[in-house]
Amino acid sequence: MNREGTRLLRVRLAVAGALAAVAGATGSWSYARVGGSPTDVVQDLSVGLAYSGAGLVAWWRRPGNRTGPLMVAMGVTWFLGNLQGTHVPALFVLGSWGEALNMAVLAHLIMSFPDGRLPTPLRRRTVIVAYGLVAVGGLLRTMTFDPALMTDATYLDCPSCGPNPLLVPAATDLFHTVDATYRGLSWILSAVMVTLIVRRWRHATVARRRALLPAWIAVVIATSFVLWDLVLYLLPGMSDPVKQAVYVLSDLSQVGVPLAFLTGLLRMQLQRAEVSGLVMEVGAEPTPGRLREVLARLLGDPSLRLGLWREERGAYVDGEERTVETGSAGATRVDSSRGTPLALLRHDPALAEDPELLDAVAASLRLGLENVWLRTEAREVTSRIVRAADTERQRLERDLHDGAQARLVFALMALRRVEKGVADHPDEKLRRSVHEVEHSLRLALEDLRGVAHGIHPAVLTREGLGPALMELAEQATLPVVVTVDPRRYDPVVESTAYFTVCEALTNAAKHARAKAVSVSARHDGERLVVETVDDGIGGADTARGSGLRGLADRLAAVDGVLQLDSPAGGGTRIRAELPCG
Repeated sequence: MNREGTRLLRVRLAVAGALAAVAGATGSWSYARVGGSPTDVVQDLSVGLAYSGAGLVAWWRRPGNRTGPLMVAMGVTWFLGNLQGTHVPALFVLGSWGEALNMAVLAHLIMSFPDGRLPTPLRRRTVIVAYGLVAVGGLLRTMTFDPALMTDATYLDCPSCGPNPLLVPAATDLFHTVDATYRGLSWILSAVMVTLIVRRWRHATVARRRALLPAWIAVVIATSFVLWDLVLYLLPGMSDPVKQAVYVLSDLSQVGVPLAFLTGLLRMQLQRAEVSGLVMEVGAEPTPGRLREVLARLLGDPSLRLGLWREERGAYVDGEERTVETGSAGATRVDSSRGTPLALLRHDPALAEDPELLDAVAASLRLGLENVWLRTEAREVTSRIVRAADTERQRLERDLHDGAQARLVFALMALRRVEKGVADHPDEKLRRSVHEVEHSLRLALEDLRGVAHGIHPAVLTREGLGPALMELAEQATLPVVVTVDPRRYDPVVESTAYFTVCEALTNAAKHARAKAVSVSARHDGERLVVETVDDGIGGADTARGSGLRGLADRLAAVDGVLQLDSPAGGGTRIRAELPCG
């Protein structure tokens, strides 16, 4: 909601609050004026203010939902009947005519919960009949009502109230007939409402029943109120203490109605708050099944289906590779931030009655799926870089072996022939120079071989990880015991495992002051597990060493994991796990 919308909402809430306060004050004053005890007035005021207060809270929290304004209207109309206790003719007529208007508003509230709309013609007609009954029946009743003659016609005992400017004196004899008919039609309408709610409940899904629960509670409470009113009407000789007890129970039950509706609305808001934690709950790598499970629980819809967009199939597909069909009812589409299809939720149509909840779910789902997509893209890009670097290492090793190294070997062989040719030459300085050049070429060749081997050992490409580690152990400056499963892996996996062992042996020789190292490489399910254990001084830490930190980064690039266990004085264990399924 923008700033202008927020300002307008605040104005409306202020006006509604002022109207509720005026209605409550006027109604309480009128009730007290005709003999209502302080307890009666407090009880009556509590009911009206409970509706108004709950309505204002619901209106503020969910301004797009009409339930809040209806509850405020219920709170205001609750006090209309009390105006019959005044001597102002206009107020008396308003109170007599609108005495049951609050029940029509309650019917509207119940029929339209949870979103304040009346989607079916039957519910719309029921509400229209309720308001029409008050408009017509209330008017006819007022036209025949003389408070001086019908002292027991209302809960107010005020024969001197009025006068009633709409009274038709010749029709006062019809009052009891009109009143009985009016009440009877109200009871019939209440029964119809109960029937409609029961039918909605019986045919509702789990999600819809959760949404309708507050309305169901309100129906039970409102029905009990109507039944108590019926008891009072059918048993006019009931003693005053019993009547008072009935009124107290009626008022207490009415206080529960707005609380039930407010609880339902706030429960939906709590659902949206729970949805905000969806990304954290499903984790960094959620599967479609896990996402569907969490969403079904949050939305209270076991039938929910989640389809993820598959570009190659041009459809939304669930975790079981079944197509999730789009449709108008009970379908919420989730697009990416770029506007491309991302996911589709097939849910109970009842959830469409809370569009804010579905918007929150869509936003959280979009964030979670795009986060997964970004992580996957990052891994793929990094993996491509690692693979490209590994390929480039192999190319450099081949180029050095087949190019510079071969040329140096050829030059060394030629120089040795020259050395033999000048063996009997009288110039000793020349013979010594040729020998020094031959020695330098031999050292250069050894250095070049070392560089080529460091870039990418040829034995790793030709024979695999096992022989490469055996050769590495033979070249190490300390004893190394190697145990390797005899099998080949993906070239990137083999090179990553090989250089992991290289880094571990370097650390053991340079920093750990180890006397021996054991190396193992085994296939475990869909992962290659490589471990190096030395008997050095320990204390290794990836945070302090660039070599181990770079090793962890390289492993992460191919979706691998590095584990380091290096207690002070207890040696160092480096464990690397790489996917190789």
